[in-house]
Amino acid sequence: MNKWLEVKKIIVITVGALLNAVALNLFLIPANVYSSGFTGVAQLISSVVTDYTPFTISTGILLLLLNIPVTILGWKKVGKTFTIYSFYSVLATTVFLEFVPIEALSQDIILNAVFGGVILAVGVGITLKFGASTGGLDIIAMVLSRMKDKPIGGYLFTLNAVIIAAAGLLYGAEKSLYTLVALYTTTRVIDVIHTRHVKVTAMIVTKKGEELRKAIHSKLVRGITAVPAKGGFTNEEKEMLMIVLTRYELFDLEKTIKDVDPHAFTNIVQTTGIFGLFRKEE
Repeated sequence: MNKWLEVKKIIVITVGALLNAVALNLFLIPANVYSSGFTGVAQLISSVVTDYTPFTISTGILLLLLNIPVTILGWKKVGKTFTIYSFYSVLATTVFLEFVPIEALSQDIILNAVFGGVILAVGVGITLKFGASTGGLDIIAMVLSRMKDKPIGGYLFTLNAVIIAAAGLLYGAEKSLYTLVALYTTTRVIDVIHTRHVKVTAMIVTKKGEELRKAIHSKLVRGITAVPAKGGFTNEEKEMLMIVLTRYELFDLEKTIKDVDPHAFTNIVQTTGIFGLFRKEE
């Protein structure tokens, strides 16, 4: 990765972390509306400690503490680069959460849920788009996909269901409903910016099939199916490479394609399910 791309990636991740902090401290936290995943868990624990004990602990510190064991797991099982950038995203979010004041810009809880969800989604979406994550379940998803290809959807649904139920029990049923509004808004905006689908299929039409296959295999632990193809207009002999990968690997795939064959045509489609081998077998 060249220096400018590294700098650009760090800048984008930093902006994403700032947006996450703004969404939480100016919209979601003042309204007792909860985010998804580890961020929502950190919010919930912070609220319980503050409201039911004489102590206080910030959402940012809790978010950092929750991500430490996950980061260690990611370092060992996923890869150093992805894990470093993801942990930097968590660390930057924690720092911004300490500096951005917790202050409601609106007393309308619906506005807080919607705008908080949108801003959070923009922060998460641009982070994912540049090949990092916001930690937590994203790293766990990568570990599971690398090991046994277990679906992350069930874990995500269970954790979010616990957050929603706890919000309802502790702060009333309305808080659960507004949390659902925030979660739905976040999911839909991430769909637009990046993709919420854990797995996608890339179909790459290229004149440099062999070179591109080797380059992809050096970066990703994924199998590739090569199919002969011919240009409909030019009649040129080409090759179509089909590869199923996780959303977290899209950044590396795009960069690899641009480096090897910037004129290649790539179509990315949602993958709802797969059978057979998903990983590249040695």
